[in-house]
Amino acid sequence: MTEPSLPRTPFRLAVTGGGTGGHTYPALTAVRALQARLAAEDRSLDVLWIGAAEGLEAKVAREEGIPFTTVATGKIRRYANPLKMLGPANLKDMARVPLGVVQARRAISAFGPDVVLATGGYVAVPAGFAARTCKRPLVLHEQTVRLGLANRRLARSATRIAVSSESSLPLLPEGVRTRAVVTGNPVRPEVLAGHADKAVAALGLTGFDRRLPTLYVTGGAQGAQQINDLIGSVLPWLLGRANVVHQCGPSHIDALRVSAAALPPDLGDRYFPTGFVGAELPDILALADVVISRSGAGTLAELTALGKPAVFVPLASSAGNEQAHNARHLRDAGAALALEGEAATPEGLREAVEPLLTDPAQREAMATAAREHGRPDAAARLVDVILSAAG
Repeated sequence: MTEPSLPRTPFRLAVTGGGTGGHTYPALTAVRALQARLAAEDRSLDVLWIGAAEGLEAKVAREEGIPFTTVATGKIRRYANPLKMLGPANLKDMARVPLGVVQARRAISAFGPDVVLATGGYVAVPAGFAARTCKRPLVLHEQTVRLGLANRRLARSATRIAVSSESSLPLLPEGVRTRAVVTGNPVRPEVLAGHADKAVAALGLTGFDRRLPTLYVTGGAQGAQQINDLIGSVLPWLLGRANVVHQCGPSHIDALRVSAAALPPDLGDRYFPTGFVGAELPDILALADVVISRSGAGTLAELTALGKPAVFVPLASSAGNEQAHNARHLRDAGAALALEGEAATPEGLREAVEPLLTDPAQREAMATAAREHGRPDAAARLVDVILSAAG
């Protein structure tokens, strides 16, 4: 008689990072990918998410049924004047970090993770430092071209550093480059599986002329007044050349519907403003031939994985000006266009987008360049890094 096999020990992963979707969703995608990989090997995954009670990560962990624990955090506000870095708000928050490290160390010691995965945001700092003191492997994942402030602080404590682009490697501190590997930025699998016809049916886009290219405009979940104003100023011109799906943000939709009602019927039928895009996003992206958007790391990962030509309008106030660096990275590779500062005008937008709408060859050339920078297998690559760090 053969002895019954004992159940294999679950892999234990502590995740830290969040504050925004750019840090939270890559972590969630990595967790799902790791869970699927382990399930294929007849193993299970135990996860503990360490974050801030008020952060997006708390909401996401709750919705996913992931155990969550909070730690004290300190947000460092960055200023051009270094003396302002020592202002009362920063000093108060920095004083909270040691308490957060103690709390995170207690949580990590009790959980006993095989690996700690940190995806950035100030909430990752206490748990990242605690991983080192608990002698647990620490894997950092950086979504942007430049290493974020939290990951810069944690880099020397990391076992492995996963970056999203080859151009990030020379920007790392010299002493940690040998621990770095290019994985890309994890993209949710559903984003890559959209169908254009489903978008037409779900949104009722019966007035769209499918002989024309479709432009998708988005300012993120809340919309972007700057992008909305740019689109509004050239809308009749755009609609003469393309169908337009415009995700404008819930607080802007009423004003845009009034503007849409004033359009001539032949143009108005090709314009679809919406406050929010949810589950239909993959299908809208499949329908889109060109995208106008901000240039957050998650957006870049999705658009390059899909090979979508894009015109980026970076958010000027993004931390460390990271959106501008992201946009320039793809612009310099011929994989996107970027409208920054004084170039972000109606005239600048027309000049940028017209060749992409009127010349299919230019559109395809940019799509090809974008695909060359895309990594649809980024989640699988990051799982490889996590498992190798545990080994």
